[in-house]
Amino acid sequence: MDVIRKDAGRKRMIRRIIYISTSIIAFGGIWIAVARLKPAAPSVEMATLWPGTVKRGPMRMDVRGLGTLVPEEKLVVPAQTEGRVERRLLLPGQDAVVKPDTVILILSSPEMENAMVDAEFQLKTAEATYADTEATLEKAGLDQKAHAAQVNADYQTAKLEADRDTQLAKEGLISDLQAKLTAVKADGLAQQSKVEEERLAFQKQQVQAELAAQRAKIDQLRALYELKKSQVEALKVKAGTNGIMTELLVEVGQQVTAGTALARITQPWKLKAELKITETQAKDIAIGQDAQIDTRNGIIPGKVSRIDPSVINGTRTVDVRLIGALPPGAVPDLSVDGTIILQNLSDVVYVERPVFGQPDTTISLFKIDPDGKGASRVNVKLGRGSVTTIEVLDGLKVGDRVILSDMSAWDGRDRIRLN
Repeated sequence: MDVIRKDAGRKRMIRRIIYISTSIIAFGGIWIAVARLKPAAPSVEMATLWPGTVKRGPMRMDVRGLGTLVPEEKLVVPAQTEGRVERRLLLPGQDAVVKPDTVILILSSPEMENAMVDAEFQLKTAEATYADTEATLEKAGLDQKAHAAQVNADYQTAKLEADRDTQLAKEGLISDLQAKLTAVKADGLAQQSKVEEERLAFQKQQVQAELAAQRAKIDQLRALYELKKSQVEALKVKAGTNGIMTELLVEVGQQVTAGTALARITQPWKLKAELKITETQAKDIAIGQDAQIDTRNGIIPGKVSRIDPSVINGTRTVDVRLIGALPPGAVPDLSVDGTIILQNLSDVVYVERPVFGQPDTTISLFKIDPDGKGASRVNVKLGRGSVTTIEVLDGLKVGDRVILSDMSAWDGRDRIRLN
């Protein structure tokens, strides 16, 4: 018969305790190991991502901004004189095509018209006075000339008589006293003739001086009349240039003064682009840099012509002068997309610009594995940037493929699987 051992139950209890403890320890180790395992890499559809390849070569640095086409000049038509708006002959609009002699407004000013008539009357009066003075002086000159001629004739006669009496006195036919008397008479008439000739010359100078003064007065009155006449003619307000009248700034019946802006005229064939560039990008823009303006119906080359010094809502206005013919549909106020070329770099390592990639920063990107089945997060140091590309200084090499799209949904993951 079997002999019952007294310690058999105790040994079974000890074995159970050992088995249970071992199981607890084993399960605890497994639980700790599982807890320490990293979560599996999430799967991402490759078709939803934007990949890019690191390249080496030339890179163009540029900035981009939205804007509109505006006329290079907005010409203001001012009032040349004071008056009241009588009529508007043209209304603003795309069909309001004007030429330099196109009358757009008519003003009225009775005072100006009366002043012109008065100036014209004064001019005609001065011209009539001049003609009368000229005739009077001419007659006086003719009288003086006739008198001088008569004196000279008397002198010539007396001189002949003196020569005759001198010869007769030598022959003893007349007395010496009589010969001397005729000689004295001839000498007196000679002096008188000389004086009359000088008086005639002086009278001519006097006539010229008096007529010159009259002509100066006439010229003054004519200039005043022309001024008044031009002011009256200016009551018919003309465009003064070719273009389209876009604004009429006065109403019928309105009283205006000289210098008042009456209308605005634009020249739609002379346009420039006004671009809004963010303040941070505008710091590298300079006058004369090349630009390209996209009108959605063609690209127009241009050059930067002005940079607004003020900042409004975080942007600066940059004017681009357009070069070459405008494409169809290029009209004022057309929305455009402009690109300003800052610099052309000849040999750099670059990649297409990531969604959150800013120049001179360090960011993290997912670099795609060579087999294309996964991607790991790497730190990338960026340098100079443009609108579509950015320089790579460190973290990537030529040929690497990276994900450029927004990956903020996987900020906590260092690796993803690509499907």
